[in-house]
Amino acid sequence: MCLDLARHVAPQPHHHRELQTWGCISLCPNTHVPTLCSGSAAKSLLFRFLPFLRWLPRYPVKDWLLGDIVSGFSVGIMHLPQGLAYALLAGLPPVTGLYSSFYPVFLYFFFGTSRHNSVGPFAVISVMIGSLTESLVPSENFVESVNGTNVTNEELRDAARVELVATITVLTGIFQVALGLLQFGFVVTYLSDPLVRGYTTASSVHVLVSQLKNVFGVSQGEHSGPLSLFVTVIDLCKKLPDTNVGTLVTAIIAMVAILIVKELNHKFAAKLPMPIPIELITIIVSTGISYGVNLNDKFGISVVGNIPSGLKPPVAPKISYFGQVAGNAFAIAVVGYAICISLGKIFALKHGYKVDSNQELIALGLSNFLGGFFQCFAISCSMSRSLVQESTGGNSQVAGVIASLVILVTILKIGELFRDLPKAILAAIIIVNLKGMFKQFRDLSTLWKSNRVDLLVWIVTFVATLLLNLDIGLAVSVAFGLLTVIFRTQLPHYSILGRISDTDVYRDVTEYDLAQEVPGVKIFRSSSTVYFANVELYAEALKKKSGIDVDRLIEKKKKALKKLKKQQKKLEKEKAKRKKPWGNDAGSPSLPQNVENGPGPAVIELSGGESSQPSEPSLQSLGLPQPSFHTVILDFSPVSFVDTVSIKILKNIFKDFQEIEVDVFVAGCGVSVLAQLERGNFFSSAITKHSFFPSVHDAVEHVSRERQQASVSTQPCCAQHGRGEGGHTNPSLSAPLGGAQDQDVAPQEEAISPRSRAGKEGVAALMTPTRPPGTQSPDPHQPLWTLSAGALPCA
Repeated sequence: MCLDLARHVAPQPHHHRELQTWGCISLCPNTHVPTLCSGSAAKSLLFRFLPFLRWLPRYPVKDWLLGDIVSGFSVGIMHLPQGLAYALLAGLPPVTGLYSSFYPVFLYFFFGTSRHNSVGPFAVISVMIGSLTESLVPSENFVESVNGTNVTNEELRDAARVELVATITVLTGIFQVALGLLQFGFVVTYLSDPLVRGYTTASSVHVLVSQLKNVFGVSQGEHSGPLSLFVTVIDLCKKLPDTNVGTLVTAIIAMVAILIVKELNHKFAAKLPMPIPIELITIIVSTGISYGVNLNDKFGISVVGNIPSGLKPPVAPKISYFGQVAGNAFAIAVVGYAICISLGKIFALKHGYKVDSNQELIALGLSNFLGGFFQCFAISCSMSRSLVQESTGGNSQVAGVIASLVILVTILKIGELFRDLPKAILAAIIIVNLKGMFKQFRDLSTLWKSNRVDLLVWIVTFVATLLLNLDIGLAVSVAFGLLTVIFRTQLPHYSILGRISDTDVYRDVTEYDLAQEVPGVKIFRSSSTVYFANVELYAEALKKKSGIDVDRLIEKKKKALKKLKKQQKKLEKEKAKRKKPWGNDAGSPSLPQNVENGPGPAVIELSGGESSQPSEPSLQSLGLPQPSFHTVILDFSPVSFVDTVSIKILKNIFKDFQEIEVDVFVAGCGVSVLAQLERGNFFSSAITKHSFFPSVHDAVEHVSRERQQASVSTQPCCAQHGRGEGGHTNPSLSAPLGGAQDQDVAPQEEAISPRSRAGKEGVAALMTPTRPPGTQSPDPHQPLWTLSAGALPCA
């Protein structure tokens, strides 16, 4: 359209100059839609991928700066001990934890949209990385013999692990950026809240077990794979006699001190200007004591060791690892994003701003991708740090920049002073910070009362993660969560609806006392959509709720018709024998014969011209029981889509109920579902769009009106239509729609909807797209797609 417009205005000089000025970034006149890229579109795109450009120029310095500085300093103080501790948890040198607390946090300032999320090392992500380092780069591969003693070369091992983890971090970032650019932020919706909470709770158990060796001061082999958690616990129990008492006492004292001060911080949060940085105080005091007393030499307490100062140049990842770690990197990407976006949305809702889920995915991805080149491990968002950032007055990501600068100063000048820090102190910090995740066990009682299916998801996720380790456990948990969705759609709530008197409201008759069934009408509803996995159950539930064994009645009808056919053949043979003595030719017209009654169902013979077709006898004429209802209405308002299997079964539903003289209508069907039915060849001469109505009430009103019209047998036009050859009136047209008729003959045309019961001319009248001039306006309760057609052909 824009190209055509440019072609038309090209001969005009001023238009031509205007198009040259804008070039490929011109806007379509009167539409304001960019053709390829416009100046405003480029600016909008830039602001979207760099959100700080939008809010930083309007940053209220007087109102926010002081709070952000205090908050950033408080969070930076927390980053220092947690970075060191979570690096230990990931099986990496402590300095990588400091790198991971600097680079990604600084980068998130430019790309993130959450003002209160504190990104950086997180326990669950660290333990996921730790399980990979232990399995792919185990310490056994670096054992060397020194003076007849096997010693692990930790320097070579740590270098190999850093290379592996940097590759995992880069790949994690690639996955997150790709998902964000493809607008796949919704992928986290497959991780339900019970699943995430069950997974993080099980991960906290893995974290706890992994740090027990540092608490008891024993050396353990590294185990990975399914059941590795229990193997580690059994191995630890065997080595308890070798516990280093000094290490155990140090860890216990640190845990008690940190717990007490954290409780005081929580209790007096309103009175304290900022939380007491007990973790920082603990590592400073313990480092001083360790250095002064020489805990490593005198008591054998393990310490952190050398922490190099300064920043390292970027290093390219080892691409050969990509194939080995792709699945784990994707799991880390999804889990890290799920935790980050859930916290971000909580703070955004509380403070009245919006978080862009896809941009958050890109922000995390770029932080991980670029951080991987600088020896960082994958990061996420920490709840404890985020709560401190919010409670101490943080209003924007300026607080994150301040925190990253605190870590930068530590890396450049202070980090090397913590070489004598006992590892037991870091283990104590990790274990105490698990308190919040262990509180999630309270979910069990809450979910037991609210939703048992979610409780089952929580338990299965927890158990699978404990037994199968973090990567396989996550896959099993997601698969089980999706299965619960499938099972819920397979086993929906089926109900028969009734009308609340003097209203157009229809509700489940078993749940609402005021809802009463419409006489002769069954209104059936399923709480789920209809597709291949549940459509068979849908059909079975419909037949069961109708109160009649439809399949058995159809079977009886077929047997009765078969028996009737045999009797008719026998009768024809007897008539042929009686004709022979009279000398009638084969082409002579036969005389009308009376119906011969035997011990079984009545034998019916219809006479007519050569063009007339014999109609199928009614259930009553065959001596079979008739349904107590004449119409079924299917409420399709919950149906969002149909597939080929469901279309086939729905056809069978129409056919089966038509076999037992019951009309079927569909109400509340969406336009998209109708289009799918049409593409699936659902409609035919037997099933037309006349059977579809915009609401249940419209369908009920239509049925009631048709019954009233059909019950009037004194109208001349109806009598005219009801006469067969010989002038006898067809009683079917004077009976209620689809109901029982006391008749011997039920002239129903093949492949004609039993709703009309008026032969081919009636169907033609129903399908007429326009009403004749001079007729009255259509009834609002006519079928949805045929408001101009009459209900019956007698007009």
